[in-house]
Amino acid sequence: MIRLLLFDVFGTLVDWRTGVAREARAVLEPLGIATDWLGLADAWRDRYQPAMQEVRMGRIAYTKLDALHRRNLDVVLTKLGLERVAEEAREELTLAWHRLDAWPDVPPALSRLRERFFLAPCSNANISLMVDLARRNGLAWDAIAGAELARDYKPKPAVYLTACAAFDCRPDEALMVAAHSSDLAAAAAAGLRTAFIARPRERPNAETGPSGPVDFTASDLGALADELLAREPAAC
Repeated sequence: MIRLLLFDVFGTLVDWRTGVAREARAVLEPLGIATDWLGLADAWRDRYQPAMQEVRMGRIAYTKLDALHRRNLDVVLTKLGLERVAEEAREELTLAWHRLDAWPDVPPALSRLRERFFLAPCSNANISLMVDLARRNGLAWDAIAGAELARDYKPKPAVYLTACAAFDCRPDEALMVAAHSSDLAAAAAAGLRTAFIARPRERPNAETGPSGPVDFTASDLGALADELLAREPAAC
């Protein structure tokens, strides 16, 4: 029986690419800067995994994602020839990740699922970032799990297992929901069940289906909610 639903957030629940591009334009355009805003968002996101890998490999101590985002932003701005962007603007732009919009199907589906299951994000983002996204989009969480709780980054097993332990759930009682096959493969290796959500608009060349075995596949979170609510008994 599934008792706990854990969710990847960037791309799976929120549209990071459009949101970051929008916020970058809002911060930088008044400074007389014009650039490829989506390209800036992509370049920033491309540094996401390499930065976290330094923590995973033990090269640096656990560092919150906000701090990694800020460090990555400095690199991206330099590569784009935008070194003149002042400290205040850089700090404001780092908060772009706190102001992303959920995909339209997400808030109503989470509200339905919360009637039957425990719900929590299992994201690489820090807790304050997850709280800001939840309050902005009306995301109904029972708790905030993920990297900051585990003091490590996905796909390390500790991130998934710490989330399960926080709810006193066995791994096989938890379902990891994501739009990224690598995330789901790592969760499955840790003993969790898995569900793939297609998000073809996340970015160019986004996955349209899982690249490996999963327990559930759905076109969006509403469709997954339909399937889970039809088959699973009340868990909480």
